[in-house]
Amino acid sequence: MTLRVLVTGGAGFIGSAVVRYLVSEVHAEVLNIDNLTYAGNLESLAPVEGSPLYNFAKVDICDYEAVALTIADFKPDHIMHLAAESHVDRSITGARDFVETNVIGTFNMLEAARKFLLSLEGDQKANFRFLHVSTDEVYGSLGEDGLFEEATPYDPSSPYSASKAASDHLAKAWHRTYGLPVVVSNCSNNYGPYHFPEKLIPLNILNAMEGKALPVYGDGSNIRDWLFVEDHARALHLICSKGRLGDTYNVGGRNERRNIDVVKRICAVMDELRPQNAPHDKLITFVTDRPGHDYRYAINATKLETELGWKAQENFDTGIEKTVRWYLDNEAWWRPLRGDVYTGERLGVLVSETKV
Repeated sequence: MTLRVLVTGGAGFIGSAVVRYLVSEVHAEVLNIDNLTYAGNLESLAPVEGSPLYNFAKVDICDYEAVALTIADFKPDHIMHLAAESHVDRSITGARDFVETNVIGTFNMLEAARKFLLSLEGDQKANFRFLHVSTDEVYGSLGEDGLFEEATPYDPSSPYSASKAASDHLAKAWHRTYGLPVVVSNCSNNYGPYHFPEKLIPLNILNAMEGKALPVYGDGSNIRDWLFVEDHARALHLICSKGRLGDTYNVGGRNERRNIDVVKRICAVMDELRPQNAPHDKLITFVTDRPGHDYRYAINATKLETELGWKAQENFDTGIEKTVRWYLDNEAWWRPLRGDVYTGERLGVLVSETKV
């Protein structure tokens, strides 16, 4: 029997990778529900949009009635909840959207799934799963040593990470209180094809292509653990299908890099692929750090690797080369976004900090 999966936020960066993987590799029937806000782009689903296994519905997860009706009509075996406002900088100056989408939207998804579960019987009820996809940013900041574990206490720093922490707690509570078969995942920083150009890696790739400044916050010493998005998509399907109910699984690429080293690696790949504009590192520009910028994130993915047998297929060097090549080859995807939706301007600057 064909697996039926409802994916929220499937027109976003990670969500679209999940949908492409489910349709192309798992051969699941997928319903992608997305409200198509600024970061949602149906062009990211072009590789699967012609498949009879792929379906799309424009639904706002903040609309409970619409969500409940959609779930009841589609009758999914699994719900993979990825829809979220996700950019820290935008959360600094627009926190309300993050609370509404990430907290209230998740509440709506959990309640609608709980109502749907009550209508199921037998194997359908036994096999139903709800995966809540979250971030390592809920754990706060690490020092020079240590890794985030599944049991690491929550200590969010930004409105974004606080809203995701709240949604994680809701998901766990709906499992413990109502018996909803929930699994939670927390991932490190993703990168790869189809990434909206406001984030560090795509922004700097596109700026390098256009000879613009490559902005690096502070002195560039902040460290992130980088995860190739297609590796993440494989992990999420595995966690949803085989993860222990009520548990959390951390997903990380074991690829820690300082931000400045990430940008320098992008420059090195660009030097190789577009040598006429080399050296690209002359474009690196240090800018005022973001408020509350966590120093270091690093994930211990041992539980996922040992219990479920997952392992990242890309290291940072192979993944970043694939990513740069993708942007060089896919201007038709990013050019409309770069021109009409986000032109590369600095985000997350508080009004009190701006100078005339």
